[in-house]
Amino acid sequence: MRLVIADCSVDYEGRLKAHLPLATRLLMVKADGSVLVHSDGGSYKPLNWMSPPATTRIETREDQDFDDEAVERWIVQAAKSDDRLVVRIFAKHHESDHQLGVDPGLIKDGVEADLQRLLAEQIETLGDGYSLIRREYPTAIGPVDILARDATGHTVAIELKRRGDIDGVEQLTRYLELLNRDPVLSPVRGMFAAQLIKPQARTLAEDRGIACVTLDYDAMRGVDDSEGRLF
Repeated sequence: MRLVIADCSVDYEGRLKAHLPLATRLLMVKADGSVLVHSDGGSYKPLNWMSPPATTRIETREDQDFDDEAVERWIVQAAKSDDRLVVRIFAKHHESDHQLGVDPGLIKDGVEADLQRLLAEQIETLGDGYSLIRREYPTAIGPVDILARDATGHTVAIELKRRGDIDGVEQLTRYLELLNRDPVLSPVRGMFAAQLIKPQARTLAEDRGIACVTLDYDAMRGVDDSEGRLF
């Protein structure tokens, strides 16, 4: 992983256009080719990024005739589309490289891990015609719990929690922003699934067009005797 703290401006060009004016930011280049642009705020969400597969070409003032005062220009080109991220660096304050090795991945607690496994096995719980694409679908900012396809053939990204709160909705929102940049998957809609979803989280999710589903963990495990219930 390469870390660069620099005064830079950033432009995303392609199906979407976005501009970040000159400011001091953290640039993170990962071994998988992804490039993420962070500010000193906004939690762990990058301001902009390019997901893999992508290639980065670095131009310098000695090599190119820049029309501004930049000392370097990074051109990060997506492999599967015409999208690209252009980072103009005007001054570097820190630069370092680190070998992180192979990461074992996120280990969920027992209930969340079981919910993911059970829902993948019982994907029809979400509705007729649903099919599983993959568990732990990888993205540049972490794995999506479940990626599925609905009866109409559209892609659905599902975030699973024991207790669904606002942080979970924000996490799914970031995944959706990233997944919808992939022309193979888009349009991708979101589904927030949990044993219990807090009212504030449900309100935020529905406002963002994300469906909410409450999961009955005992029923999915086959230990819920619905016929023996009094209520």
